[in-house]
Amino acid sequence: MSETLDTNGLDAVDRPTGPVAAALLATGIGIFTLGLLTTLSEASTDIHDFLEFRDDVGPLSGKTILAVIAYFASWAILHTVWRRRDRPLRPILIATAVLIALGILGTFPTFFQAFASE
Repeated sequence: MSETLDTNGLDAVDRPTGPVAAALLATGIGIFTLGLLTTLSEASTDIHDFLEFRDDVGPLSGKTILAVIAYFASWAILHTVWRRRDRPLRPILIATAVLIALGILGTFPTFFQAFASE
């Protein structure tokens, strides 16, 4: 015996897309930051040395900490600005995909070693 749900009394809630757009774009920004810092660390000994927050971990500690800070900072700012707005998700998804692709590219040894300082 199957029961049917009466949806006549239910109202659809129309929520803004801004918070979702903020989270998506912040993810892309965080991943791009990690790739950029990985490449810059290989290209410059000064940046490499700056990113060594802990000697036993090396520059990876600085890269990941700064990437996480970039994610949370951009998410907080974008969420605050967009929380009650409707943002078109298609351009946000495209921008996020491009940032993620560039971030991943920046973490490939073949790519970042091309910028190695001699």
